[in-house]
Formats: sequence, C-alpha cells, structure tokens
Amino acid sequence: MMTVCIVIGVTCRLHSESSPVTMSLMFDLLPAHLEWYYGGPLLGLLIVGLFVLANQPLGARGAYVQSSGLIRRRGGVVTWRVWYFVGMFLGGVLVTQVLRDRAEIRSGYGSLRDVFPLVVVIPMVFAGASLLGYGAAMAGGCTSGHGMCGTAQRSPASVAATATFMATAIATTLVLRLLTGGDL
Repeated sequence: MMTVCIVIGVTCRLHSESSPVTMSLMFDLLPAHLEWYYGGPLLGLLIVGLFVLANQPLGARGAYVQSSGLIRRRGGVVTWRVWYFVGMFLGGVLVTQVLRDRAEIRSGYGSLRDVFPLVVVIPMVFAGASLLGYGAAMAGGCTSGHGMCGTAQRSPASVAATATFMATAIATTLVLRLLTGGDL
C-alpha cells in the first residue's frame, strides 16, 4: 500500500508501509537553513504586510496572550494569532517528535546534555523558560515582537529592549563558554 503526503503544495509518494518512511523529498525541498539574504527580506515583507493588512505586529507573546484569551473565553480574540501559536507548537512537535528518527534534525538540548547531566538540564531549562516568560511580560513583548516589529516602528522602548536582549544573550554565551571550557 502506498502513502501519499502533501509537502508545501507538492504531492510526493513515500515508500510502502513495510519499509521505513522517509521524508527526503521534503528535506531536499527545504535547505538545512535559510540564507539571511532570503530570510531577512522575506521576514521584513511579512512584518510590513501584516502592518498594512491588519495594523498589528507579529510576535510570539501576542500569539500566546490571544490563545490564552480564547481558552479563558475572553472577547476580542484575534483568531489568526491563535492559529499562529498553534502552528508554532505543532511545527515544534512535528520536527522534534515525528521527523526526529527519519532525518538528522537536532532536537532538544543535545549540546547542553553533552556538558551537563539531565538532572541539571531540566531545572536549567525550566528556570530559563520562567525567566523568559517573566521578562517578556515585564518588557511588554517578546524578542520577536520588540526586535522585529518594534524596531521597525522606530519605538525607543523596543530599541532599548532589543539592545538588552542582545547584551544578555552575549553575556550568557560568554559565561557558558567560560563555565564549560568552550564545550558549549
């Protein structure tokens, strides 16, 4: 029996169910990473287009807040932001859980686990996620919202927030490299 999949508008036939299913065609269509000179302008056009069409910024925190509002049955929920949030979640699940054994995609915290035991990694990730959520709430937006949309609007608060994000990321990377002897 043959299985058919739809990948970005292209229909492809996969191997039979008795052999391992491969997604090689999909990975041939998608590069390992998108070059900055393609991704940057495309993202810029997306942000400008979103402002022109909906007069709203693109940001993960906004998508989270709207999804939370839908779950709590609050009024004024912007539906496309809920789908944006669902898409981020499902995309992560697809890559890390469904495709992980079928392609060489780095999933999870492998580099961190190479340096620290699991009992240390779990609290580190939890603490980092908690700090990220708290920081996004205190800053009135996330890195994508401030860094891309806020700076595009020439918001002084977003420029300051983005500078803070970048300085913190550079300092954290330096500290981790010093602590791990360059292994991380």
